[in-house]
Amino acid sequence: MANVELTPFLTVKDARAMVEFYKKAFGATELSRQSAPTGQFIIEMSIDGERFFAVDENPSAFTVSPATLGGTTVRLSLIVPDPDAVASRAVAAGGKIVFPVADQPYGMRQGRIADPAGHHWLVGKPLG
Repeated sequence: MANVELTPFLTVKDARAMVEFYKKAFGATELSRQSAPTGQFIIEMSIDGERFFAVDENPSAFTVSPATLGGTTVRLSLIVPDPDAVASRAVAAGGKIVFPVADQPYGMRQGRIADPAGHHWLVGKPLG
């Protein structure tokens, strides 16, 4: 399969608020913003060229946020040069530490941050 793309859509309670978190925490940029006829926002973002979307939940279309679920079913892995600094920025922007950045036995310096919507971000880099 050539030219395949995989783009996550993160369902949240308030996409507009989450855009600000992703900008502050991860240096994301907003690429586009649309509003569906039903009022939900669909906001395309990028972190260093890697695209993703923040979208308002829409229970009638079977898309609900981690807040509605009471947990998350997906972890996103963000590989960065300085995971300690990125994790600190994410916490300062409103994220919560699930486990702190540390050298892990599987060869990563990595921690996990829950964003305000409840999505979990593994922030790390390979050791060595």
